Amino acid sequence: MESKCVKQLLGQKPKANLGFYPTPFYRLENLSKKLGINLFIKREDFSGQSLFGGNKIRKLEYLIGDAKEQGAEYIFTFGATQSNHAMQTVEACRKEGLTPILYLVAYVEPDEDDLRSNLLLDKILGAEVHVILKNPGESDAEVDARSVQLAREHMKQLTKEGHKCYEIPMGGANLIGSAGFIDGFVELAEQAAAVGQNFDYLVHATGSGGTMAGLVAGKKLLKHPMRVLSFDVIGHDASYLENSAALANESLEWLGVDERISAEDFEHDNDYYLPGYEMPSDAGNDAIRLLAREEGLFLDPVYSGKAFAGMLDYIKKGIIPQKSSVIFLHTGGATALFAEKEILGDLLEK
Repeated sequence: MESKCVKQLLGQKPKANLGFYPTPFYRLENLSKKLGINLFIKREDFSGQSLFGGNKIRKLEYLIGDAKEQGAEYIFTFGATQSNHAMQTVEACRKEGLTPILYLVAYVEPDEDDLRSNLLLDKILGAEVHVILKNPGESDAEVDARSVQLAREHMKQLTKEGHKCYEIPMGGANLIGSAGFIDGFVELAEQAAAVGQNFDYLVHATGSGGTMAGLVAGKKLLKHPMRVLSFDVIGHDASYLENSAALANESLEWLGVDERISAEDFEHDNDYYLPGYEMPSDAGNDAIRLLAREEGLFLDPVYSGKAFAGMLDYIKKGIIPQKSSVIFLHTGGATALFAEKEILGDLLEK
């Protein structure tokens, strides 16, 4: 399918005007020379209306558009206390006249007397924030489920009072949100064509899976030869790719196209997220320092730093061969550099 046809299908869906597109796309000259590859960067961190944009804005354009179409007043969403998605959702709600309510899990417990980073921004933006502390012995999956249960009880009460609520899942990872990155892949493919470059790889961080699902669905629709390499920052079991394929297919069905995705369409690496979500890695922090000192650009220790570290290791091992042409998708999140020290680790020690 041609890109103009995909854009026509997307153009039929409700959409809020939240981002500034296309986002910048350019070559990293110093690192290209140092690494022996042709390295470009796509700046999704420049997508939002504030200084603190990121890849979730592209999803939220469609999600908030759908919420407004349904007459929603309240927007509920989820994440960690330093969630980029949650903060960007609050920004979007404020612009569009909606009321944001957040249910955030404290993987790293915040200091209420010293709020930082995205949680600080949530408060400045006036969001209603519910911080969910983990119970002893409670798994991440269990506390995530409990936060959703609490939010849905809250929504039920507001609905009884005559209010219209709209739920956005963690990371905006549903069929509507993921369609935003079908849109994003089309934009990227057009930018790549405009510089006359045939790219071999697109590298990005994946968490909730919505961005990955949209990118792979977009690649499939355009029959684009570029490989999408997805570096996991959470650590998922074998069901992750099946679930991501189902998500991509729901987005494709929503657009009214017959193309379908399977788990085999994903190139997903689960080896670079340790020691865990919102827990810094030595390689990730090395990657942050490298990009900062070679190009003057900032990654974050939760998402983009670990994905960039994975890419560097692939280059070192020859999995990404010398002279390859590579795009790194910068998904934002550099506000994490101002988060709790447990998230930063030894970043300042070298």
